[in-house]
Amino acid sequence: MPRHKRGWAINNNDKHHKRRTPLTVALVEPALLTLIEMESRHGYGLHEALKGLGIRPIHPSVVYRTLRQMEELGWISADWDTTEGSQGPPRKIFSLTDAGVQALQTWQDELLRAQESIQLLLKGAKS
Repeated sequence: MPRHKRGWAINNNDKHHKRRTPLTVALVEPALLTLIEMESRHGYGLHEALKGLGIRPIHPSVVYRTLRQMEELGWISADWDTTEGSQGPPRKIFSLTDAGVQALQTWQDELLRAQESIQLLLKGAKS
């Protein structure tokens, strides 16, 4: 996938129209933490749930890489779902750790500050 370059916002031809923005990528980590806090689930379920938060298009590799990084940071833990009768091979089910709860709180604080800035930017753009 091509890397984003400056000027992505003014390139409106069809092949780039549905491209993810740098802001969208920045929201993947707090979105995953939020979704995992709501319900422990596997990577594919998290990828699908991101769409419900308006975060798309995100390649599954971005989701799995972010999950791996959050696991290394100790923010989430994973257990293998070996439930009898489940379809396909065992999958990792991710849960939030105490450190993950703290990381999510930090993200929520940061998102509130960013929301204020975004509102000011949007207000300034309409003036």
